[in-house]
Amino acid sequence: MNTPPENSLKQKTRKGTLWSIIERFSVQGVTFIVLLVMARLLTPEDYGVVGMIAIFIEIGQSLVDSGFSQALIRKRDRAAIDNSTVFYFNIAVGMLLYAILFFTAPLIADFYNKPDFTPILVPLIRILGLSLVINSFVVVQRALFTIELDFKSQAKASLTAALVSGAVGIGMALTGFGVWAIASQQLANLFVNVALLWVLSSWRPKWIYSWASFRELFGFGSKLAASGILETVYKNVYNIAIGKFYSTDQLGFYTRAQQFGNFLSLNVTGVIQRVTFPVLCTIQDDDERLGKLYRKFLRLSAFIIFPLMIGLAALADPLIIILLKPKWAFAATLLQILCFSMMWYPIHAINLNLLQVKGRSDLFLYLEIAKKVVGVAIMIVTIPLGLVAICAGQVVSSLIALVINTHYTGKMIGAGFFVQLKDLLPTLFYSLTMGAAVYAITLFVGPLWLQLILGVPAGIICYLGLARLTGSADLRELLSFVRSK
Repeated sequence: MNTPPENSLKQKTRKGTLWSIIERFSVQGVTFIVLLVMARLLTPEDYGVVGMIAIFIEIGQSLVDSGFSQALIRKRDRAAIDNSTVFYFNIAVGMLLYAILFFTAPLIADFYNKPDFTPILVPLIRILGLSLVINSFVVVQRALFTIELDFKSQAKASLTAALVSGAVGIGMALTGFGVWAIASQQLANLFVNVALLWVLSSWRPKWIYSWASFRELFGFGSKLAASGILETVYKNVYNIAIGKFYSTDQLGFYTRAQQFGNFLSLNVTGVIQRVTFPVLCTIQDDDERLGKLYRKFLRLSAFIIFPLMIGLAALADPLIIILLKPKWAFAATLLQILCFSMMWYPIHAINLNLLQVKGRSDLFLYLEIAKKVVGVAIMIVTIPLGLVAICAGQVVSSLIALVINTHYTGKMIGAGFFVQLKDLLPTLFYSLTMGAAVYAITLFVGPLWLQLILGVPAGIICYLGLARLTGSADLRELLSFVRSK
């Protein structure tokens, strides 16, 4: 099958990357500011209660999609009947899952054995569960926008939704609604986003359905769905364990630390996944071009995410205390550790994207199972040792996952663990050196605000200075991209 010319692919990739960055960071920037304001108004217990039920909502979201969006993106000869089939299936699954969640809400509340919070957990589960139904209406639209690398339309919808829902959440927090302010902000965000995507998309479902199309797409997508559920369970199993064995405010500290780390790590990962997957799919049969572009994506991703996460770890104390007040100080300690786990997320994502591009969703699933078995074993060992040990265990899990993820990529295109490590070592050196310099500032400078004012520019100068002095090709590539835009 013909692949697009290299220049055309490069231009399309650059445009898609730019708008994906704008969409992710403008939206998440607004959301982050909203949550900062709300965190100052609310308590760790409020966020801990929402954290208890996050896993059930997120598993439901994975099942609603069932891997069909990735299957649509990968399919080169998709037709109207494929899109409509996915649309109706998603809605049916969303409604079924909500019904299950609605009737099992009391059982979920009883599981945590926290009588003080049971009266609020049941209605909260039933209200937040509506997100499964709402989200099922736009799986196809999001996939079609992604296929065209049209992140501009998604940016318009997401940014508007973030602003509207932010106003709703802050307004309710100010008027004393507590945990319901968080729930209302989340639902308002999703509802506005879905409504605007329908307005901006020209696609409309037809009254057609094909079991043949379903079986074809499900054959690929079901394994990704299973992998997604595994990932969701694994990410949230810590919330369940901490919610079960520790106090609600401890869970609140952990979820806030995750939120700060995820703002950078998951957003960069999200941009990378959304852009690299459709782009690599267009050259899936050209192994030479695929290998070159794949390694370039890896290097550029690390060049961006490594310094961000290590810099965040170095400045975690002044950042958390200034933004959230001293009552959240313990979250800073947890964030410092989690940053060294989250910095590898984009690298994991690109490795797994390659398996999807090559149609090996079976290997994708096997690798996810292997990683989760290791991760859960580490979690079981660290749970009795406290939250600091739990976070340190996640760093170990992330590094082991890197070795596992690179096993098959090494076989497919000759870029296994040691090849990737060699590619990433210069950036890791720049980042660790920068992090040490910034952390030294926090040790010798007294006022927290001054630590931030001095630490951020010092980190930027140190990192870019080292890259420039050593003639970093990744820096040149990044500057070329910026100048082109």
